[in-house]
Amino acid sequence: MKKTQFMFVTISLLCGQLALAQDQTPADDWNPASSNQPGKEYPQVNSEGRVKFRIVAPEATSVGCTFRDSSEFTKGEDGAWYGITRPLDEGFHYYLIRIDGAEVPDPNSLMFFGAMRWGSAVELPAHDQDFYALKNVPHGQLRELFFHSPSTDSMRRAFVYTPPGYDQHPDRRYPVLYLQHGWGENEYGWGAQGCADLIMDNLLAENKTRPFIIVMIYGMTNEIRFGGLRNFDIGPFETVLVKELIPFIDANFRTLADQPHRAMAGLSMGGMETKTIALRNLDTFSHIGLFSGGSIGPDDIPDLAAFKQTNKLVFVSYGSREIGGDRPRRGGDPKATAAALKETGVNSHYYVSPNTAHEWQTWRRSLREFAPLLFNH
Repeated sequence: MKKTQFMFVTISLLCGQLALAQDQTPADDWNPASSNQPGKEYPQVNSEGRVKFRIVAPEATSVGCTFRDSSEFTKGEDGAWYGITRPLDEGFHYYLIRIDGAEVPDPNSLMFFGAMRWGSAVELPAHDQDFYALKNVPHGQLRELFFHSPSTDSMRRAFVYTPPGYDQHPDRRYPVLYLQHGWGENEYGWGAQGCADLIMDNLLAENKTRPFIIVMIYGMTNEIRFGGLRNFDIGPFETVLVKELIPFIDANFRTLADQPHRAMAGLSMGGMETKTIALRNLDTFSHIGLFSGGSIGPDDIPDLAAFKQTNKLVFVSYGSREIGGDRPRRGGDPKATAAALKETGVNSHYYVSPNTAHEWQTWRRSLREFAPLLFNH
């Protein structure tokens, strides 16, 4: 009986603490999110990492958002609906607004492609956001182009980052990084939510990396329904990338068109693509980067001696919240695998992004760490 009473009192106290935490007034230091459409005051973010929404839907009977544990949206005196999220991690977050059960983009937010659709996102200021901030430094260009793919008989889009001064120095040639997005995203990802161009501009301004070209393309060639990644056949995309895109880039940009000056990297699904394609095309790629997308160990490499002769770098990264706990990870412990590869003499690097999970802040930081390691031979 005493044990039962003790448990009841403990649970009551815990519930009271949780209710108190939920009822605490959010810090009143709201500012418009940097991911808003120009001139839009909402969504707003505060120092606690909360997001406040204002949705004008006068005929709606219920409004909410897809962030779990958000407050119930209520109508204000101005007739608009207001709601506040729980504290969120710093960085970039996709979301949608729920209006009478329908999930729709927030008309106040810029649009981003993720989770297999165009939708809204909010940027929470990060303590280290300076490395991808827009600054008064020399800037490269993010160019959109189309090329014909004979193997798929289709026109395909790519985005190409050229470093500052590319057009002013017509005699200079550059290494190339082929950089892949993750599942549910597309070729816009690294340039939009990934801030790849700004990361490179800032690293170059600080003389922390060598200038190089970055190429980003949609990483699929067959139609896959969300949740059906197991049906994806990487073969057709490998043909597009290796046999079609690379020759096109080499023919239309001033590249150093050889294996020592060519790298491939990707996040999540793009990391898995990178591992498969790069290891099958060691005469094409000399630098490999996997961001939250598996790892490469000695057992993955059939001819380790030959690999060490041609490979210049294997880089593996994860967010700290992806690798914690006792949950088994495909490919084993990435830290141990990276260490085992390093012991064989391979230039193997392992990086962990602090206090992030499977998200863009992890991958932004990964690119920041990866870029200075490229093409230093």
